[in-house]
Amino acid sequence: MSATDSSNIDPLSTDSSNIDPSSTESPNAESSKPTPPVPAPPRVPMPPRNPVPAKPAAPVIPVAAADSADWGRVAEDGTVEVREGDAWRVVGQYPDGTPTEALAYFVRKYDELAFKVHTLEQRHQSGGASAAELTTQAKHLVTEATDAAAVGDLVSLQARLTTLTDALAEASKIEAEQAKELVDKAIADRTVLVESIEEIAARDLSKVQWKQITEEVTGLFDAWQAQQQSGPRLPKGVSQQLWKRFRDARSVVDKQRRAFYAELDEAHKAARDRKTQLIERAEALAPKGVDGIPAYRGLLEDWKASGRAGRKADDALWARFKAAGDELYAARAEQAAADEAESAPKIEARQALLDEAKAVADESNIKQARALLTRIQQKWDDIGRIVPRDKERALDDKLRVIEQALKSREEVDWKRNNPETKARANDMNQQLVDAIAKLEAEKAAADAAGDTKAAKAAAEALEARRTWLSALGG
Repeated sequence: MSATDSSNIDPLSTDSSNIDPSSTESPNAESSKPTPPVPAPPRVPMPPRNPVPAKPAAPVIPVAAADSADWGRVAEDGTVEVREGDAWRVVGQYPDGTPTEALAYFVRKYDELAFKVHTLEQRHQSGGASAAELTTQAKHLVTEATDAAAVGDLVSLQARLTTLTDALAEASKIEAEQAKELVDKAIADRTVLVESIEEIAARDLSKVQWKQITEEVTGLFDAWQAQQQSGPRLPKGVSQQLWKRFRDARSVVDKQRRAFYAELDEAHKAARDRKTQLIERAEALAPKGVDGIPAYRGLLEDWKASGRAGRKADDALWARFKAAGDELYAARAEQAAADEAESAPKIEARQALLDEAKAVADESNIKQARALLTRIQQKWDDIGRIVPRDKERALDDKLRVIEQALKSREEVDWKRNNPETKARANDMNQQLVDAIAKLEAEKAAADAAGDTKAAKAAAEALEARRTWLSALGG
């Protein structure tokens, strides 16, 4: 059998499992006839980005064989017609089959078309695709439903398509507004990134911390890429303009960074060369031992002024330079240990002299005390230097206390026995004796005259003169 109609067979489907249950032919008989293709099951829609509310889709109601006479009829020559309103329209011929088979064939064509409409309504309702994409498919279905070679309620189906097309047009408008908002926001976000990197490029890059600047620029570039990958597509002109500004500012920063690190590398290389020379000179001091320490200290000052050679290089170079110094100081430590061992008897000898010097303070005769101390000082010097120096200073400090005490006694004695001092003292003693004699006479006269006030004043003055005379040794 064969059927002819005015429609094109759907190339997207090859499924022949949906055979109209109203068919009276056995499966074996049906298999001998060409089976019209039907649409494949719809794919599961992805979740929408911005769901747009849609009207509920009308359920698919296949045209049953019992109702096919309401929408279609078959002429004796196999010509099949469909009713559209009050008019009938020829949809094709099915000359090699029964009227039931002919109607069943074109009913299936209608069911296929109704299934496509229902699927499109569901996709719009679920928001699984953009309204613009669904609008394109709806236009194809409108074309396919117009003068379709199918038997069914084509008028209602076209009305559903009209309703769906209107809803998709409204949804497309909303989507366009949302898309514009997203694009405007994306442009604003990209502009912020551009202005941020341009602000960095406008700085005095000769005075910045490049580690921090590099992190900032890297963060801005990563943000740019993230927005480019996950954000909406920008208009080509705006996108190229923003990227050019971003790229130019980034190039300025990158150029300055490369120049900085190139100059830094040169400075590090020069510092490494200087420090290597200092290391060689320091290692050459090893045979001098302790005598090489002053020269090593001079090299150390040069080392501090030689600049940085980079963290890793500095650590390695310093380890070599310090090892050369450690060898010199180790020699000094050995010598100090030997000197300290040699100084042990000297320390004991000076401690014995300190015990002997205690007698200086007990000697009342200053000249004999000085002679004793002078003899001790001579023995002290004959002992020689002591190591370590802090022990020598401690012993010297103890002897110095004894020396200072004797010196103070000598100064007091000299002042007391100085001829000029004695002459002045004798003259003052005579003045005080004369004053006392005069005051005694005044007091006696006041007592005789009964002048109590004058007698009291004379007595007080007399007491003061006698105190001064006693202080002068008179």
